[in-house]
Amino acid sequence: MTFLLADDSRTARNILKSFLNEIRIPSSPPVYLEASSGEEALSLVQNERVDLVFLDWNMSTVMTGLDVLIEIRKIGRLKELPIIMVTSEIEKTNVIASLKMGANDYLVKPVEEKTFRKKVNRILKLE
Repeated sequence: MTFLLADDSRTARNILKSFLNEIRIPSSPPVYLEASSGEEALSLVQNERVDLVFLDWNMSTVMTGLDVLIEIRKIGRLKELPIIMVTSEIEKTNVIASLKMGANDYLVKPVEEKTFRKKVNRILKLE
């Protein structure tokens, strides 16, 4: 499986990677693609095979995570790509907005490992 970890914080990307390493994924070792900007994240999903995207809402770049989400959903072959928004945005309206825009789920920072595992297992149908 290939995971895209899109966050302008290297620490946040490393935390997600460590959580993913704890999940028993039935395939060869996971591949991690990392993006520190929205533009880089969009380019990677357009040019690489990705199975699941973790997308930070508030990247300090030209494109926010929500911008990237909207652009990904415009691409026919990527309409079903699983995307989990990962952010400190806890306003219910923001959660609803991201789900309406096509996110499959939402994780609030700081991400708790138990919640992370539950949501990833559900999306990847590992349970």
